[in-house]
Formats: sequence, structure tokens, C-alpha cells
Amino acid sequence: MSILLIKNRLKKLPPSSGVYIFKDKHGEIVYVGKATTLKSRVSSYFLNKANQEFLRPIERMIRLVTDIKVIETETVMEALILEANLIRKYQPKWNVDGKDDKSFSYFAITKEDFPRIFIKHESDLVMEEKRDLKNKNLKYAYFYGPYTSKFQMQIVLKIVRRIFPYHSRNEKSEKGCLEFQIGLCPGPYDDAISKEDYKNNIQGIRMILRGKKKRLVKMLEREMEKYSKEENFEKALELRNKIFALRHIQEIALLKRDEENGLKNTIRIEAYDISNISGSFAVGSMIVFKGNDPDKSQYRKFKIKTVAGSDDLAMMKEVLLRRFRNDWPLPDLIILDGGKGHYNMGIKILGENSIDIPLAGIAKGPTRKKLEVIGKGNIKDKKIKDILKDERLLKKITDEAHRFAITYHKKIRDNLPK
Repeated sequence: MSILLIKNRLKKLPPSSGVYIFKDKHGEIVYVGKATTLKSRVSSYFLNKANQEFLRPIERMIRLVTDIKVIETETVMEALILEANLIRKYQPKWNVDGKDDKSFSYFAITKEDFPRIFIKHESDLVMEEKRDLKNKNLKYAYFYGPYTSKFQMQIVLKIVRRIFPYHSRNEKSEKGCLEFQIGLCPGPYDDAISKEDYKNNIQGIRMILRGKKKRLVKMLEREMEKYSKEENFEKALELRNKIFALRHIQEIALLKRDEENGLKNTIRIEAYDISNISGSFAVGSMIVFKGNDPDKSQYRKFKIKTVAGSDDLAMMKEVLLRRFRNDWPLPDLIILDGGKGHYNMGIKILGENSIDIPLAGIAKGPTRKKLEVIGKGNIKDKKIKDILKDERLLKKITDEAHRFAITYHKKIRDNLPK
């Protein structure tokens, strides 16, 4: 494609979210991508000469491109799902070549009376399926993907789960289940939802992951009208709420992070600390680093509400649970101030809430100079492992988390009436 033709094509690109498709002179699809804003995202491949480091790996692919096709979507989430479906269908060379089996992940739906949904690496799925085939007991009924970003997949699950709740724990019980208490689990084992309604929830999620949101909305509208005619207004209202949620999906964080950073690849690190005096004036801090630098606009502070007495572990647990009830962007790495107990508690909370994020505990020596990194041996991602080897950066992060916590603690303590 000539420069003139490219410029003319770029001018006509829409500003909406969607999927872009690059084709070569033979009409073969060489690459499929997604975008929050098609116009700026596609233009960046051809017009942005400032970052040669970004251009070098893909310039050979761009030279092959003779045609650009775009498909607009109503939401960013639909763009992400459509991209995965098109990659699976066409297997474009530049999406697939050079990717190892750890690069792709899938949504996997279990084969159970009350199915659960997980995000699984391709390599993990292969191992599990081989084991299940040997035992003649398949664990999964459906797979959707491939996806290259687990972060984005986690956001998708968070969105759809609010509309179509499902059970995620290994235990066949809702006893002590936080997700049940906050409405993310419909309580199938507590008889809070019928098997048929639970099945409908899973069917709704499956239709979204297949890119059938519009068809799903029409189907729910027909059901809503049926219940209204039958004067089952409770059911009709429930469906109306689902339809409204589907039409007004809020997924600002889904692709925003990719494009906010332009062509940079910054890692979001969240670090947590607790400050109190023998359990009094107890507070928690959450600080955020983007790469090597703090992002103070993302800092959050917590006044401890549920823990009496001096129990730092329980306080940290409260802070983490409250953090993951919010719609804040998910981190690439979580750092907890504390030893093995804090680390084990954090891993348990992430597992119980189906959150797959690397976590490390940082235990400080008596002088607060020597750092012990707990859990780094369980982390496979090379970028994250490199961060955890950088003692100067870790000290900078943990010191900042401590400073932010103790500043808030002193503010509460000093503002009390004398």
C-alpha cells in the first residue's frame, strides 16, 4: 500500500473501539488487533516514527500490509472478544508465529452441575486435558480464546460476573464465601438459585465470549416480556437489570492501560502496609508504582474497620478484600509488607477470588535494610522476577508504602479530640 493510500485510509478510520485487520497483497490476513480508538491505534503503526524500538519488531509485517479492514464494536470488551475469535479462526502469521505455549490463555468452563470459569494458560490446559483423558473424566466442557493478556481477561470476567454471577470456589458450599456475600456468587449450594437459572447465567457468559451479545440481549428481552405477561414481575425486573447492564457495560480499564502508555510497557506494582499502635488508630496503605516511579494519583488509604487488637495479618486481609471489591485497574505485581504468614494469606485470598496476579511478601530485617523476598521462586514471569531481584527498587517501594501508611495513621491519631 502506497503512503498516499495509507494516509487516505487512515483519515477515514472511525474513532470508535473495534478490531483492525491487516492483509497482504494476496488477501491473506497477516495480523489482527484490537483498539479502544481505531483511528489512533492503527495510525500509530504507520505514522509514529518517534519510537524506533517499537517499530523495529513489526516493520517487516507493516511492509507486507496492502489493505486495512476495521470492524467497529459497541464496547472495548467486544473488541477484545472479537479479536480472539478472529485469531482462532484465521491463525494470522504475525499473531501466532513466535508465540510459545505460555503466550496464550483461554477461558475454560468446567463440566459440573454448577460450572465454574477459569483463566488457563494453554500449556496448563494441555497437561490437565491429558491427565483427564487418561482418567476418562474430562474437567472442562468449553474453551474460549486464545487471548494474549490475562489482565484483560480478568477484567472481562469481572464485568460479566456482575451480570451473570457464578460459583468459583473448589468447596461445594457458600459458607464463609465473600463472593456470595457481595453478590458475585449466586449461591447454588445454598439453594439461593435454581439449577436452571444458574445454567442460564453460564449460557449468558458463553454467548458473550462467542461475540453474541446482541443476540443475547434480544433473547433476554423476549424472556422479560414473557414474564411480564405472566405477571412474574420479580423475574421481569431481574432480566431488565441484566439487559440494562449489558447495554451499558463499563470497561474503561480494559484496554485503557495499553493505550494510555502509548508504546511503553510499564508494569503496575501495588504495595501494601499497615500502621497502628497496639491495634489503635489502625490503617492500611496501597501505593502504586508504574515501573520505577510512584503514581500518587492511584494511591489509596484504608481505615481498619473489622479488626480489634493488634493483628497485622487480619488487618492486611481486610485491606486486600476491600481493595478487590473496587473497580480499580488490576496490578501486574502485588507486594505485601510482612513475612510468610502475610504471603500465604495473600495467596489464599487471590485463589479464593479467582485472581491470578503474582504476589510477594517483603520481610525486613531488624535494621530495615536487609530485605527477604518471599514467594519469588513461585513466579515465572521474567519481568516480574527481575523486579523482585532489584533490592534498591523494592526498598524504594516498601519505604513509600510505609511512609504513606504512617502519615495517614498520624493524621487520624492527631485529629482526635484531646
